[in-house]
Amino acid sequence: MRYEVLGPLQVWGPNGSFSPSAPKMEVLLTALLIRAGRLVSKEQLTVELWGENPPRRAAASLHVYVSQLRKFLNSVADTEEGEPAAACALVTRAPGYLLHVGERGLDLNDFQEAAQQGRQQLREGRHEAAVTSFETALSLYRGPLIEGLGEGPAVTGMATWVEQERLECLELMVEACIALGRHREMVNLLTSLTSRHPLRETFYRQLMLVLYRSERRAEALQVYRSARAVLRADLGLEPAQQLRDLHQAILSSDRALDVPTAV
Repeated sequence: MRYEVLGPLQVWGPNGSFSPSAPKMEVLLTALLIRAGRLVSKEQLTVELWGENPPRRAAASLHVYVSQLRKFLNSVADTEEGEPAAACALVTRAPGYLLHVGERGLDLNDFQEAAQQGRQQLREGRHEAAVTSFETALSLYRGPLIEGLGEGPAVTGMATWVEQERLECLELMVEACIALGRHREMVNLLTSLTSRHPLRETFYRQLMLVLYRSERRAEALQVYRSARAVLRADLGLEPAQQLRDLHQAILSSDRALDVPTAV
């Protein structure tokens, strides 16, 4: 089976994709998936499902949810109607439960692998390959993890990490594209990114650079003024040194900003 948590939770089997019908089952499955292959205690799962104030019969309720989740997973795994259900990957092991997903069975693992590969390729100067890897990672992201369905530490922590990792993949992909000379191609993307993430200075820096290299110096300077106004209004801070240095370099038409030429 194939599990997808980078967006609305989906489980893929031979007959298509399915999602748990109950929100608690969705939280339970997500909590097990983000620790796939590792033992998750009943206490940890109780906190994910109900926070620090679980109901009196939380242990019994958890048992019911686990039983329902097993039935759901076995149903998705069926190959043909009437055949016995495949052995469930969700196993009981004191003091909790463990979910096996198999190789290439979880989009989160594929996302991490592609992102790590992209970083390594970028360090090696293999920019085309890095762009492909980052695009692969980003293509797996379909939206926030079970948004609004839980506030447990593992699920919310993973959701925060995934969002930060996604934004870093975008930054690094743009860096690789800039190294390849794709300045004009990046302008619209970076304009959108600065609008959606107004406190992320890297996107402003990248947008200023690609505008300057696209012979749009005045617009690059305007981006700095806009960034400075937003940062001062929202955080009471001046732009970071790297952004200020780029601003000065653009003002002076520093030759170091010119597109590198092949030797």
